[in-house]
Amino acid sequence: MLKRFLHAIALSVLALSLAPAAVQATPQKRVVKKEASVSVVKRARVTKTYAVGRQTLVARQSRSIVRLAPSKPSFGQMAGLHSTQDELDLRSSVALVIDQDTREVLLSKNDSAVLPIASITKLMTGLVVSEAKLPMDEAITISQEDVDTEKFTGSRLRVGATLSRSELMHLALMSSENRAAHALGRTYPGGLNAFVEAMNQRAKLLGMNDTRYVEPTGLSSRNQSSAQDLARLVAFASNDPILREFSTSAERQVEVGNRTMQFHTTNRLVKNPAWEIDLQKTGYISEAGQCLVMQAKVAGRKLIMVFLDSAGKLSRIADAERVRKWVETHSPSGVPLPTGNTLIRQVNG
Repeated sequence: MLKRFLHAIALSVLALSLAPAAVQATPQKRVVKKEASVSVVKRARVTKTYAVGRQTLVARQSRSIVRLAPSKPSFGQMAGLHSTQDELDLRSSVALVIDQDTREVLLSKNDSAVLPIASITKLMTGLVVSEAKLPMDEAITISQEDVDTEKFTGSRLRVGATLSRSELMHLALMSSENRAAHALGRTYPGGLNAFVEAMNQRAKLLGMNDTRYVEPTGLSSRNQSSAQDLARLVAFASNDPILREFSTSAERQVEVGNRTMQFHTTNRLVKNPAWEIDLQKTGYISEAGQCLVMQAKVAGRKLIMVFLDSAGKLSRIADAERVRKWVETHSPSGVPLPTGNTLIRQVNG
């Protein structure tokens, strides 16, 4: 009887000692920042022994160990561009701010560096679709071809979902929807290859000599450009009423089959009453860092802003705020920023 009693106590102690480990092994939802990636999943065996009278009980349990790999450096980081100092202490390694009307460059930082541009690509995607004058009410069905095989990102637009070309373009520019952008290129006359060729031809006509596109979403790091080229694109695209409207929408409801889906802008500044934004696009892949281009009115001036390879999820927004506050506190005639990699000059074209 005593032996059974001691054995029962031992089992109770064993259960209590393993309880925390069991809680750890229970699957939990975990939010992992985009800057990190899961690299190794291992199982470690934990062994515990308990002496009960003349008996020795052995308990073994396996635990999962998940290790997060360090963030992948951007092209700008690998090139040492983040070591460039500027008086506004921007987190973007590349920046360019231009007065669109006077063509004055108010701020320049590594503006000729050619880097991946992520979903800033979709601004050219939208421009090519808009200029092609394709029927915007034409129904387009998301296919398996539109599924991301570059970065394996997900999408709320399932294969088989049917939307109008207008709705796809709206979601691509406002919410940076990758499948929407790919479907726009895939259904272009002549197919995806013809669309990418049209993107590159349009860039060439705009004088974007540092720019190259290989696909319409921006998921490929081979889509590359410079701040100078992107400023040209923003200046031209800001004349297109469709691009202005779609890129600056705060939210949009879309009917997909029997469901009503709500989509939102990727740029929180669109909802900020302190900003008057006429055109914008955000972008992010690890190779490009956080990116943002805008045409906005600040202190009565129509400014084009380009921020590339910014470090940190909200850093591109903070950089735009720094520039806005600087412009608002200086003469509207455009007082130059002090020293560093900053200058004021006239730009042509």
